[in-house]
Amino acid sequence: MDNIYLLMIIALATLAVADLVVGVSNDAVNFLNSAIGSKAISFRTIMIVASLGMACGAIFSSGLMEVARKGIFNPGEFYFNEIMFIFMAVMITDILLLDFFNTLGMPTSTTVSIVFELLGAAVAMSLIKIAADGGSFAEVVNYINTAKAFQIIMGILLSVVVAFSVGAFVQWISRLLLSFNFEKKAKWVGAIFGGAALSAITYFIFMKGIKGTPYAGQTFDIIGGMKISEFLESQVLLIVAVSFVFWSLLSYALIVAAKTNIYKLIIGVGTFALALAFAGNDLVNFIGVPIAAWQSYEAWIVSGVPASEFSMGILATKVPTPTLLLFLAGIIMVVTLWLSKKARYVADTEINLAREGEAKERFEPNFLSRTLVRFSILIGKYTKIVTPISWQAKVDNQFKKLVVQLPKGKTHELPAFDMVRAAVNLMVAGILISIATSYKLPLSTTYVTFMVAMGTSLADRAWGSESAVYRVAGVLNVIGGWFATAIIAFIASGTILAIISFGKGAAIAILLFAAVILLARNYISYTKKSRVLKAEDSLNRAESSSIQGVIDESAKNISSVLKRSNKIYTNAMNGLAKQDLDLLQKNKKQGAKLAAEIDDLRDSIFYFIKNLDEGSVGASNFYINILGYLQDMAQSLEYIGKVTHKHVNNNHKKLKYNQIKELKEIDYKLDELLVNTKKAFDERSFEQIGTLLEGKTELFELVSQRIEKQVARTRTEESSPKNTTLYFSLLLETKDFVIATMNLLEKYYEAHDVRVPRATVE
Repeated sequence: MDNIYLLMIIALATLAVADLVVGVSNDAVNFLNSAIGSKAISFRTIMIVASLGMACGAIFSSGLMEVARKGIFNPGEFYFNEIMFIFMAVMITDILLLDFFNTLGMPTSTTVSIVFELLGAAVAMSLIKIAADGGSFAEVVNYINTAKAFQIIMGILLSVVVAFSVGAFVQWISRLLLSFNFEKKAKWVGAIFGGAALSAITYFIFMKGIKGTPYAGQTFDIIGGMKISEFLESQVLLIVAVSFVFWSLLSYALIVAAKTNIYKLIIGVGTFALALAFAGNDLVNFIGVPIAAWQSYEAWIVSGVPASEFSMGILATKVPTPTLLLFLAGIIMVVTLWLSKKARYVADTEINLAREGEAKERFEPNFLSRTLVRFSILIGKYTKIVTPISWQAKVDNQFKKLVVQLPKGKTHELPAFDMVRAAVNLMVAGILISIATSYKLPLSTTYVTFMVAMGTSLADRAWGSESAVYRVAGVLNVIGGWFATAIIAFIASGTILAIISFGKGAAIAILLFAAVILLARNYISYTKKSRVLKAEDSLNRAESSSIQGVIDESAKNISSVLKRSNKIYTNAMNGLAKQDLDLLQKNKKQGAKLAAEIDDLRDSIFYFIKNLDEGSVGASNFYINILGYLQDMAQSLEYIGKVTHKHVNNNHKKLKYNQIKELKEIDYKLDELLVNTKKAFDERSFEQIGTLLEGKTELFELVSQRIEKQVARTRTEESSPKNTTLYFSLLLETKDFVIATMNLLEKYYEAHDVRVPRATVE
């Protein structure tokens, strides 16, 4: 039986490595977003700076492992075997929960997840012990550190509101002083801003990066024999004032003498600071539990006392973590940062929500987001009434965005936001986390950095009327996910603990196997999703500014649509014939995806027209018509996918043999048309389109004949209303699809006829 605990230690060590990987993938969003979004420095430089910060933070994090030992529960109330079960339940839950959020691309708090997992498992074990002893469930408060749990919950609520409000206020003031044309302001203005930002970030490095490490307890004569941690807490104003003067003078010297862009320096130092704080303080969330388990095992193995009788009061003492383990953890974190694609996927969520101008919105608006936006608009109207017009004009002038002329389709190369907002994000996040740390308040770095970024984007007028409901909906979704994290972590950890407690070794083995299967499944699912996003048949926006370029570029999209349309239509017919529900389900999704991509192209018409050459305005009419026909084609296919899936999913009668045969005949003719049309567009042989157009009458007549035949069948032999409705729907939508396709071909043929010399056409 003793061997089971050694095996559990090995399993926990393995889970710790996996947890580091998924944890970094989630929390990289905290320190990468400002630098990536502003494009102030190259991605490679960002990664190097962040890696250095993480490496330093990991090595200095030894003194921060107490939360796993005594921060949530009272260890003296549990025996060794019970503690090991708690730790195992926590780690299994944590890795699955974080991986789930990473797969969704949603940033969540590793601090909150580990705290509520420890709380859930400890409560479950306490209830099991109380039930076994015949006690009252009210005694659970003797096992749990209720004060700490309450602090965590209040920290969630306060951090969301305070971070958003402070971020919005500081950004508004910064923009009011610097405007969007900040690079042309007087040098002393940049120096003052640099002094304020860098002094805040410097204090943050001292407060969050050093405090809590073994070095924080050392004393020095130069600071009056005080401990470093005490000096940092008691001399806040002195440290900040000296730092402000030093950094302001240095910033001015760098701007004048070295021609340094001080905003880039702020972003680089801020990225290092947040990465250091993440590794130095959040590392406990990933390896604190396994290390506590290992130290518990060491204490128990030399005691000679049975596992079910060895009290774990030893965990209440402070035990340093071996530096080698911290070093190895730091290496794993740095490697993960460079290799993890999920980390960048999670980062994209926040960057897109904070992005300046339009972007592809991930979240759909809901009732609450619409209500909040309407309420904000109402407040804005009343504010304008009481604010002098002259003030409004001055403020609007400071918030006037610079116009950057780029060719159509190149807007994605612009940064998501400028360097002022990136610097404010880092500065405010550092200040808030430093203050919370000095007052010993539990705070999630994820919550603070995300909400500061959202507050600054709102104050910076990045959420316009075109995007506000989507962005607010996104923020609400993320916040909802945070609270769901706490609830899910508590319940899931408690449930897994109960299973382990009753099933012992067999239950642990099954749960570990299930965890591996789920992680592998999520990885495969994410990989497939990534491949779909990079599919070679995906549609691209037109970037050309001439009609010739638009015709050629649109040909690529049309070829792709024809290929996908052919596959969607054929799969619908095959799925209907074979009653293959899985095929019809996938086909339905493909139809919806094609329609969504074409809708995205239509959404870009505004930018397309704005960037046309003066002599090529006629290209807009051509492009709009082409998109209209593509949309008609996609809508017909989407409808066919929906009705075929619905028919089979509802277990309605299968179509008769003759009906299936007739549909397959139409499918064959349509396949021939689409394949030949695709070939013409691939080869840019637009003169072949004339030949294809001549065959449209034959296809129309075939569909019309089948409609007449079904009418006759319905009057004499057809007995299923559902079959009749489905059959007519398929034929009519097929006819609409062919009409849209032929209209598209005619438009291209006309455009080709215009461009080709008359003698050649004849």
